[in-house]
Amino acid sequence: MSQPWLPPDGVRRTTPCITVSAGMFKKSGFRCPAADALKARGYRPVAPEARRRERLEHFTLGPFMAACDARNGPGTSPADPGRSRTAPLHDGLRVWTDHALAMYDATFPADPSRPLTEVADRWVYRYRPSGPEAGRPEEFRFTVWGRCLASSDGKHRELRLPVHRIGADAPPEGFVAATALVLAEGAPGPLPEHVRIVEFALLDGRTRELFAGSRSEALAHYRAHGPGALTEILNGQEYRPGSSCVDCSYLSVCPALRSTPGLLGTESAGRPRRTWSVTNGRNYRACPARDHLRRLRLPTADAVEREATAERGRAVHAYLADRHGRGGPSPCTARIPERWVPDGFDLSDHERALGEVLLRRHAAVCPLRCVRDGSDVRTEPRVVRHDSAADVVVLAEPDLLYRDADSWVWRETKTSASERRPNRPLLEHYPQLALAVLLVARGDLGGSPDRARVELEVLRPGGADLEIIDPFAPTHRNTAEQVVRTMVTAWHGDDDYAPSPGRSCGRCEVARWCDRAPAAGAAA
Repeated sequence: MSQPWLPPDGVRRTTPCITVSAGMFKKSGFRCPAADALKARGYRPVAPEARRRERLEHFTLGPFMAACDARNGPGTSPADPGRSRTAPLHDGLRVWTDHALAMYDATFPADPSRPLTEVADRWVYRYRPSGPEAGRPEEFRFTVWGRCLASSDGKHRELRLPVHRIGADAPPEGFVAATALVLAEGAPGPLPEHVRIVEFALLDGRTRELFAGSRSEALAHYRAHGPGALTEILNGQEYRPGSSCVDCSYLSVCPALRSTPGLLGTESAGRPRRTWSVTNGRNYRACPARDHLRRLRLPTADAVEREATAERGRAVHAYLADRHGRGGPSPCTARIPERWVPDGFDLSDHERALGEVLLRRHAAVCPLRCVRDGSDVRTEPRVVRHDSAADVVVLAEPDLLYRDADSWVWRETKTSASERRPNRPLLEHYPQLALAVLLVARGDLGGSPDRARVELEVLRPGGADLEIIDPFAPTHRNTAEQVVRTMVTAWHGDDDYAPSPGRSCGRCEVARWCDRAPAAGAAA
């Protein structure tokens, strides 16, 4: 039996209305179900925080939407009501926005046979339930976001949803149903006879029609797929710490986000709240603009992002994650299936064969030999902590956490086609180990400290190296603090993310959007 929905301490309901945005129906891994439920039900923190905003624009699609609004003339709705569009753009975001506008125009040229024009206000569906039921909201409101168009007679409505790329998976039916309901029943304007919902990719102009039909068909689609999805949103109880915490109004009252003040070795001093991971740190060290454009989730160049060696490494990790996460504590063996490559990975015969060799080497050091049952294993868990001193949400994803007796062990696995060992200290060469050392040394993972440790597994054609790092050794902890602080300090004080062109540009996956990159325009 599910638990009744209850708000956390420190919030109060500010409206008797339920307001649900269509985006809440998407169930994205970046969304927090509990935060969506609180927002939809009208709860706000009793003591809201006053935080400094970023100097640069961080809403990637905002400039595109604002530009479309501006060229449609006065009276069109703002891209985000209540949000000032005064933040300056990073040059990379400006390049992307210009590209996005050009692709939109090419994808939707004027069609005299089916003229549609932008509407002045986005549609909102409102429903007032009847009856005296206690606790019933006064009104339900559904909203949509995107380019809203209608025919001059109001008989046709179309919603164009901008995305960076068309993904392999279509949005869930609950999202399509809720969006169709808003188009079919929303105000202002006369109710339409036909509605259409289409995704369009700003990268390459591809489109995907999500729904097209009559008003009655849209209502039937909602009746079939909407109510259950709405109930799931309103009853969301899972707090899912992650990258969305940075803008979350409920961070200060969240019962799931653990505080680790001083983890990064720097202080806020009124800086904007941000997220940070070791991957961000590496990107920033190579080029501040690269880190910023990656954070904006601009489309990356497949030739770089899915380079053969990196793709083989990810395929090996995906195989091990699936193998370790099956529940039973069965150690891996040297018997690897002929078709071991997980779906979604395209490896050459050479990389496929090399990956199989590396997986055989893993069997000798498989950590599942130490565990008692499935509860002792966490495969690629999301470790999220709030360094309240720096006001930074720290994100980490160990390859594996496993329990040895009553102690938790942090295992990172790397693959290499070479037998050469790095000539730098491990914590410097693999800074994710430095972050792991700091967290384990704090007792952050819980359990007994007796066998708590950090492990590095490097799979090579000739065998597997297993390095054991004692996080409680002063030398390791001092080195870890220095490595992390060095990666964080300059980034934490940077508001501009200026490009640093050089040799690394040739292997930059977002160079296409950087006007300072020598190889700008590489295929994405």
